[in-house]
Amino acid sequence: MTFPGRVRPLIIGHRGAPGYRPEHTRSSYELALALGADAVEPDIVATKDGILVLRHENEISGTTDVASRPEFADRRATKVVDGKQLTGWFTEDFTWEELSRLRSKERIPALRSSSASFDGSSGILRLSDLVDILDSAAETTTRPPGIVVEIKHATYFERAGLPLDDLLASELAGTRFADGAGLVVEAFEHTVLRQLADRGLPASYVYLLEKRGRPYDAVAALGSKAKKYADSLTAVGLDALAADGIDGISVDKALLFADDLNGSTNDLVDRAHDRDLAVFTWTLRPENAFLARAFRSGGEPAEFGNWQAEFDAILKTGVDGVFCDHPDLGVAARDALSG
Repeated sequence: MTFPGRVRPLIIGHRGAPGYRPEHTRSSYELALALGADAVEPDIVATKDGILVLRHENEISGTTDVASRPEFADRRATKVVDGKQLTGWFTEDFTWEELSRLRSKERIPALRSSSASFDGSSGILRLSDLVDILDSAAETTTRPPGIVVEIKHATYFERAGLPLDDLLASELAGTRFADGAGLVVEAFEHTVLRQLADRGLPASYVYLLEKRGRPYDAVAALGSKAKKYADSLTAVGLDALAADGIDGISVDKALLFADDLNGSTNDLVDRAHDRDLAVFTWTLRPENAFLARAFRSGGEPAEFGNWQAEFDAILKTGVDGVFCDHPDLGVAARDALSG
């Protein structure tokens, strides 16, 4: 991983600092950097006119005020995205100028009422806007912050005539990330990572792995014969990823636990490291709703449980990077481990 001068594991602001501000907003990213994140992770999707914007999904009714905008009522649609039927408003049906009018809101207000208090205060960002934020931050530090770009629904967008590999390579050309320093590209689909590598984009390429299911690019090509994500975690699967030029894997944190009832971890990180594959994990969150059962306090879902113990257990596996909704808590856990 090309993050010179950074202490491992990397603390990555997951969509900024969404434990405190609505995800993918300017204030969320700026706060993540102020709280000590080594890098930030944007999700990218595309507009109708080929602009890369930062949203967790291309269906945006849960993270913007689009549903309350009468001028966009006719854009409501039902689509099949990666095999799932969804109804809502989709980025690829809007130009950037139209999306720029919308305001962001908290995705999980029942759990994060404090963040929800900032609803409506920020608009949507483009990837180019985030690069500018990171450039500004780089001017004030000897360790410029990195970026971990997650490509969402690559097969879907390619079929819609919006190839995300092409758009991303073009967007990063001429930026400080063009030489690959501080740049990680990740996706739940192997194909788009290979396409970007074939284009010659210098980056560290990381394959995202769910606990269940199959990658949609494989499903689109092979149907029921497509391999499961779990197949990539076997010895044969890890060997194949390493041989195919993948630099690392990024796994659901549940995949690091042998038993979430007692919080014991497994040897996945060691097995990946034996093949020179880096390992990232997602997502470290302190609320009871997100903790493994061994670390819940017994309080309400939105209350913080024994997050220190869970974070400590995960960091002790030797992971190379962790995605955090509260970057300051990730930094504190890393400091406690090294101290």
